[in-house]
Amino acid sequence: MKTMTCRQLGGACDLELRGETADEVIKAQDKHLKEVVAAGDEAHRSALNDMKGRWRNPIKGMGWYKNTKRDFAALAED
Repeated sequence: MKTMTCRQLGGACDLELRGETADEVIKAQDKHLKEVVAAGDEAHRSALNDMKGRWRNPIKGMGWYKNTKRDFAALAED
């Protein structure tokens, strides 16, 4: 299990997101962003928009994804 923060993934806070894989952590952040923006947290809106935009621009999105996977792999186990 490894931990990344919302901020490490491009978000606006230091909420710790844990997972066995980078994909699990990314999915946890996606869920977090959707929930907090729906609850009125405007500080996370730009990160949510960036997340949605990654899938509209596959080349840029894959760059972010590869970097995130690399950063996750470099982390020590919790």
